Amino acid sequence: MTETTGPKATGTPGDGGEGFADCVHCGKPTEYPAARPGSTLCPVCAWQEAQRTACSG
Repeated sequence: MTETTGPKATGTPGDGGEGFADCVHCGKPTEYPAARPGSTLCPVCAWQEAQRTACSG
């Protein structure tokens, strides 16, 4: 059995319906619903963005 945490939507990633939002950088499905406001990032792009912003300054 696996437990899931965090925001989830109904449907399957990349189905184009009311499922998951696509990453604004790479276009891969994210874990966030398509109706979520703002820009959504997949886990890989979110991690890379965090690395870029952490060392800027």
